Amino acid sequence: MVAALALRKPFEERFFGVARWIVIAFLAVITLLPFYYMVLLSLKPIDALLLDPGSLWISAKDFTLSTYRDVLRSTDDGGQGFLKFLLNSALVSLGTVVLTLVAAVPGAYPVSRLKFFGHRQVSALFLAVYMFPATLLAVPLFVIFAKIGLSSSLAGLAIVYVAQTVPVSIYMLKNYLVTIPASIEEAAALDGCSRLQTMRKVILPLALPSLMATGLYVFMIAWNEFLFALLFLAADPGQWTVSLGLAQLSNGIEVPKTVLMAGSVVLTIPVVLLFFAAERLLTEGLTSGADKS
Repeated sequence: MVAALALRKPFEERFFGVARWIVIAFLAVITLLPFYYMVLLSLKPIDALLLDPGSLWISAKDFTLSTYRDVLRSTDDGGQGFLKFLLNSALVSLGTVVLTLVAAVPGAYPVSRLKFFGHRQVSALFLAVYMFPATLLAVPLFVIFAKIGLSSSLAGLAIVYVAQTVPVSIYMLKNYLVTIPASIEEAAALDGCSRLQTMRKVILPLALPSLMATGLYVFMIAWNEFLFALLFLAADPGQWTVSLGLAQLSNGIEVPKTVLMAGSVVLTIPVVLLFFAAERLLTEGLTSGADKS
């Protein structure tokens, strides 16, 4: 029996070592190949695409950036106006992230630290609010915001996104804050810090990875959201976000598919770059070794 186990262990290690890389390679292919093909089409002229739509390579003579110039150029100059859409999306998404974190941090900290009646059910209530379908809230929100004059503004859209993202943000932050040892706060209190100073000078620096992860999650929701952007901004093309602009572009009969692919790349690249820029803070364990007791 011992000999059989001794022989099986090296076999399992080799087998799962090889299988792991096969699975990783498979997932990488099915994830990256569509994005690669999208980028490829965006760099081709439409005539080259029509001649060989299945080609996975691009020759030097076919390489062009004219589709991106067409996508980013303003509509007054004959382009699609995506540079304006990118700016609108950036304003809405960054504003949503800031307002959501400002509301979620004071909400998550007491839920993670204070004991009160029903504190175990609070997290479930936050998730229950988040699980309400957007279509159920769309019409009432539109009517309310139309009456207060915010139905066709980026500020109104950001407020709607904040209302959607605060509950789940509190839930995410709370789950991280409970892992920070209470002894750290006790040590800060012995040093003369108030509860607010402790949260600002001790808890928030330690919770930076969770804040980054939550902020990135909120940013992606606001950046890619379409339903409320269509409902609130469809009547004013100057206020369109990039997701709404891309949807309107895809409905255009005379818009070449190469231009549509360029718009899709423009929509995707900012989120990818932001993710890689924040990767270190997302994975770094800042609480490691913080508790010296």
